[in-house]
Amino acid sequence: MFNNKITKLLHIQYPIIQAPMAGGVTTSNLVAEVSNSGGLGMIGAGYMTPNQMREQIREIKQSTSNFFGINLFVPSEFDVTQDKIKSANQILQPIREQLGLHHIDNLEIPKYDNVLETFNEQIKIVIEEKVPVCSFTFGIPSSKVINELKQHNIMLMGTATTVKEAIENENAGMDIVTVQGSEAGGHRGNFINEDHESLIGLMSLIPQVVDNVSIPVVSAGGIMDGRGLMASICLGAKGVQMGTAFLTCTESGASEIHKEEILHAHEDQMVLTRSFSGKRARGIKNKYISEMEKHEATLPEFPVQNTLTKGIRSASSSQKNREFMSLWSGQSPRLAEKQTVNSLIKNIITEAKNIITAL
Repeated sequence: MFNNKITKLLHIQYPIIQAPMAGGVTTSNLVAEVSNSGGLGMIGAGYMTPNQMREQIREIKQSTSNFFGINLFVPSEFDVTQDKIKSANQILQPIREQLGLHHIDNLEIPKYDNVLETFNEQIKIVIEEKVPVCSFTFGIPSSKVINELKQHNIMLMGTATTVKEAIENENAGMDIVTVQGSEAGGHRGNFINEDHESLIGLMSLIPQVVDNVSIPVVSAGGIMDGRGLMASICLGAKGVQMGTAFLTCTESGASEIHKEEILHAHEDQMVLTRSFSGKRARGIKNKYISEMEKHEATLPEFPVQNTLTKGIRSASSSQKNREFMSLWSGQSPRLAEKQTVNSLIKNIITEAKNIITAL
């Protein structure tokens, strides 16, 4: 019933992809369980070192013989000035002090050349470890990287937030494109227009992309259940990518406080902020977001701001202090449940089959 081009290309039973959430959410257990339950598990490797990547890939291979994938952030040049860093640190200092962080020790500000070097090392690991699927966020890699991955029969997935970005992905040689609506939690993968110009709702975005590309389309953003899967398929998508729904699963590496915040949140608490990372992302509003709102325009770009706030996010998480955590979530928190990965996927498919029967 659910066999289509996506399930064939990705060697999966159901057209369900677990979103590759970077920052520790996509544990080896989560990724393997998704793949073992008929979907495609994905490692969110955006912040990983090449060695951390290799270690996790090997762990997952011990837990599943099914296809799984990995997601990388495509580096783009960023502007960083000492004045901006100094200004941001002055703004952040009172927050650090509230958390007992009085000194910033050995804070290594990222440089584009180093970020690019790490990305190229990550690509080597993907090839060496024969990861079957590789997806990209925040841009499209060079034709050299794409050709190299294709030579090793690695399935490539791009991310788009507009029709134009989807067309660029197809022209570059991506096998599949994930279209990300404005409902999506965390960072979105826009790379052509400014983030505020690419906030197109998913139900509007899917059919427009489907009409303009020939590669299979996967939909992402606020999808939590069988209704979201069937709506996406009716609009022309061949599958769905789900983040928040998997984030609250028992196998997820998200902190318990993050999971509980989503499970008790309402849709009108979700806001966009660039104050944590320098790149606009969707999450649950808290004290940090409110206090930083007036400073957003002056903060450094991603990944510099992300580095400056790392200690704040880490300390607030360990102190179980929701007010300074990045509580990423999509716009459908009322649909989130605490359950196992296997239960989530079974429930999605059962609900989707019931919809088909009812129709």
